[in-house]
Amino acid sequence: MTDDEFLEQFESTTFPFEKWHHRQHIKAAYLYLRAHPFEQAVEQMRAGIKAYNQQHQSKSKTQAGYHETMTQGWMRLVYLTLCEFGPAETSDAFVDQHTQLLSPRALFLFYSRERLMSAEAKEQFVQPDLAPFPRSKKDGELSFAESTDRRL
Repeated sequence: MTDDEFLEQFESTTFPFEKWHHRQHIKAAYLYLRAHPFEQAVEQMRAGIKAYNQQHQSKSKTQAGYHETMTQGWMRLVYLTLCEFGPAETSDAFVDQHTQLLSPRALFLFYSRERLMSAEAKEQFVQPDLAPFPRSKKDGELSFAESTDRRL
């Protein structure tokens, strides 16, 4: 499946629910960050996850729903990785090259369980309480959103 096909299926909520896992979240984050400035990419990701969850909520075992801090935390980590290492040929190649992004527990390097799992963190972005998110010295040097070609 191409990146365009993947993103189209995600945005139309037709991507198979049984195949929607952490890796697919990272792929979508990467594709949005390639196509949009950071804040707009976060908005796209937020809207996409909420729509996808709404469509598939009856299939969810946890009924956990959307989590704002987790979404923004992962967007920050993918953005940092993209700034530091640059884009890959595809979203799958990017994830395969940066397997550190595949650890769902990575946010616990920055957040205590209590803070990350709080109702406040679910509803709105809260800053980490253990360590700040790192910032790339290359942030701003690269403009990933200048092209509409997601495959750059």
